[in-house]
Amino acid sequence: MSIYQPRSEAEAAGLIGEAAARGERLRLVGGGTRAGIGRPAQDEATLSAAGLTGITLYEPAELVIAARAGTPLAEVEARLAEGGQMLPFEPMDHRALMGSTGAPTIGAVAAGNVSGPRRIAGGAARDSLIGVRFVNGRGETVKSGGRVMKNVTGLDLVKLMAGSWGTLGFLTEVTFKVLPVPERTATLVLAGLDEARAVEAMSLALGSPFEITGAAHLPEGIDGPARTLLRIEGFTASVDYRLGELTRLLRRFGKPEIQEGETAGKLWLSVRDVLPFAGSDEAVWRLSTAPGRGPAVTAAIAAARPARWFYDWGGGLVWLATPATGDAGAQAVRAAVAGGGHATLVRAPDSVRAAVPVFEPLSEPLMRITAGLKAAHDPAGLFNPGRMYAGI
Repeated sequence: MSIYQPRSEAEAAGLIGEAAARGERLRLVGGGTRAGIGRPAQDEATLSAAGLTGITLYEPAELVIAARAGTPLAEVEARLAEGGQMLPFEPMDHRALMGSTGAPTIGAVAAGNVSGPRRIAGGAARDSLIGVRFVNGRGETVKSGGRVMKNVTGLDLVKLMAGSWGTLGFLTEVTFKVLPVPERTATLVLAGLDEARAVEAMSLALGSPFEITGAAHLPEGIDGPARTLLRIEGFTASVDYRLGELTRLLRRFGKPEIQEGETAGKLWLSVRDVLPFAGSDEAVWRLSTAPGRGPAVTAAIAAARPARWFYDWGGGLVWLATPATGDAGAQAVRAAVAGGGHATLVRAPDSVRAAVPVFEPLSEPLMRITAGLKAAHDPAGLFNPGRMYAGI
């Protein structure tokens, strides 16, 4: 299989134009750390962004950074750290969960709309993405958005590209807005709550004025006893005040422990990167639902097959592991989230991912729109064919 690694946007456009003329289907990759997400590849060559590297703009005063798509995420985060800043959405690193190697790239973060626990406060990756450059399936270079928020006008291809998993275009540059790193971070830990009580506590905290930036629940058996985590960030005086007020607000749920530094950091890293399920041979699902429905959804799945899980985003995100046998729980999972959520099969053997829908099945009207968008941007179906939906 051919591997193309352009060193410039112009070279990428030329390669894609030639592939279009040949009808050669392309697998688009960055660092390859998330290659196992989606349906199995149906391509004939690989087009890698690894040669498109470098930070092209960093304006700390404007809270904006731009980088070529193949730039390692670690390089972007290190540059931001030098300026006392960060990406607001705390992007997940999939390597431990997927058993992959390589370096996550900033373009792949945008393409997958990859977000972490801070999403509940800072929004998803797409909310911070303000500009993109990409090459479409005709070999044409497209620019959308800008380098400041007020320049995002017209058809918002920026948000369209976020979460498209490389099916609509080959990203060459992305621009994100950033935020200052908090002066202090503290985590309030409530022990021993069952899932319904934990969701109640997280909802109460998130509905308060105390600016929670992380809310997760690890049930008993997920790396130890049951723990409910509530993160607060900001200036030290503000954190002290909010910890006190939050402790009083949640007093009926028990006396919390306050953790800071490396201990708390490891907890949130485990939640962000789904480390409780790393290294196993189970299928892993990512379920999105209303926080109040989370315990009912997991109970319905557990009634149908063995499963273990934990909650992020105040209960609105459920990470669930189940044996990778049969349909890897697809029927039970889809039935449980029907009418109030959606689910993505993040990790499973190729045979399972080829046989069951990996991303949430679309209604007929939405499938027509999706097919139309694919045809408009990639008329020959070159990019990651079938990765999200069969035939698209």
